Amino acid sequence: MENSAQVAIIGGSGLYDVEMLEGPREIKVHTPYGKPSDVIILGNYKGKQIAFLSRHGRGHQTPPHLVNYRANIWALKQLGVQRILASNACGSLREDYRPGDLVIVDQFVDRTKERKSTFYEGPQVCHISSADPFCSQLRGLLADTTGKLGYMFHPKGTFVVIEGPRFSTRAESRMFRQWGGDVLTMTVFPECVLAREAEICYASLALVTDYDCLFEHPVNTQEIIEVMKSNVNKAKQVFASAIENMPAERNCGCGQALKNAIF
Repeated sequence: MENSAQVAIIGGSGLYDVEMLEGPREIKVHTPYGKPSDVIILGNYKGKQIAFLSRHGRGHQTPPHLVNYRANIWALKQLGVQRILASNACGSLREDYRPGDLVIVDQFVDRTKERKSTFYEGPQVCHISSADPFCSQLRGLLADTTGKLGYMFHPKGTFVVIEGPRFSTRAESRMFRQWGGDVLTMTVFPECVLAREAEICYASLALVTDYDCLFEHPVNTQEIIEVMKSNVNKAKQVFASAIENMPAERNCGCGQALKNAIF
């Protein structure tokens, strides 16, 4: 198909384009769930067809609680995407996960309230497994790539996902740390679960921008933006190298996620 892709990059806050694509072109994809966050950019990189989608739209027009996650994942599935690499800006809940660090998250705790998190709303019912919500093969690839590039990263971490758009209170931040949370974000859920329902491999590269309420000085948007600039450049390099070295075959089981999930 002319409009098709093997791999997709979902760019989070600050990551609104990928210069690496050759012959980029914009396409609009219509879905049963409405419009995706933005047009999808298709292009070639190292012999692979790549799709890029800005989660918040170019110019950061859509806040995290209003992102049309179902339309985004559905659109990528329609294009034939089998693997998604996503970036997610996040706050740290641990002193040793410092601003500027990268985290290859392996778990999440959902604290959102009003988000549609499934494609299956009857009469067919699906109970997708989210025991290990991120693709093991892609996580390994991201960890190997990030290490070779020499960036400071953590090979695992638990995301606490809040509704947003406000930042957390000191009491909430303290509670999330007691729960075992490592980093705090507003976006990875339900994106990763919808990808699993679509049998698409999904991995998140978490970009630490701040310490949330860990210290006396609370987080603010301007400080996040400053750290975000360097983080985004790291993410682009990690994604480019990961795609270049991505194995042709999937060996993770994500492609058969629905096998025992349909009721």
